[in-house]
Amino acid sequence: MRTAVTVLGVTLAALAMIVAVGLGLPQSAGPGVDTRASPGRRSAADARTSRDLVVRDRRADDERARSRRTAPRRRHFDRVIWRGSRALGGPSAGALLRATKLPAEGRHFFGWDPELRRSPSPAWRRYATDRLIRVVLRVVDQFARANPVAPRLAIGDLSRRRGGHFGSLHASHQNGLDVDIYYPRRDRREKAPRSVGDIDVGLSQDLVDRFVRAGAQFVFVGPNTRLTGPRGIVQPVPRHDNHLHVRLPPGRP
Repeated sequence: MRTAVTVLGVTLAALAMIVAVGLGLPQSAGPGVDTRASPGRRSAADARTSRDLVVRDRRADDERARSRRTAPRRRHFDRVIWRGSRALGGPSAGALLRATKLPAEGRHFFGWDPELRRSPSPAWRRYATDRLIRVVLRVVDQFARANPVAPRLAIGDLSRRRGGHFGSLHASHQNGLDVDIYYPRRDRREKAPRSVGDIDVGLSQDLVDRFVRAGAQFVFVGPNTRLTGPRGIVQPVPRHDNHLHVRLPPGRP
């Protein structure tokens, strides 16, 4: 009869098992049992693990994408100090009461000074009514989500802080309901295009369509851009081949 040898109350067989577990060595499961996993079984397990990792990675990517889509809107609107502004008079003979300032830049846009041809645009060129700034920020975010490869949009002149005559570049832009936005460039550079040859016509048409849906009274576009829209709203105007000019209707604040 075989006798088990004990060391401090632990049989040698049990002690060997403990050591094997600690060292990661294969253990015997008893006579007739082969503990070695077959290559087929190992591959199936590995495949399941790989699929699980891919699914988790995709879910994480989707969550990050949702965060990117929603965070910019909150950042834009949180950075604006809303003042309950009012447009007085007309676009070419008007004024602006309690003007609201557009931020110098955001995740999907940047201010552009058309006279110095550089960014950022100085603060005095970035005032408007609450309504216009809300529309601009909403359209900018919707455009960016729909066109993730598009460059940030260059936003040009709005109005002065108290409205009135803006300067030599504009006869309008006097009551906080006008804004110039430069067409996206084909080369994706973040600067205003100089000519029609620089613009991405497809992205520019998408931008025009979004402002029409947002309730623009007029969207003035360059006569050489081939941009179109509802008759009476989208109108070709000289000197607009590198930017569109959006005007909201008067009325509600």
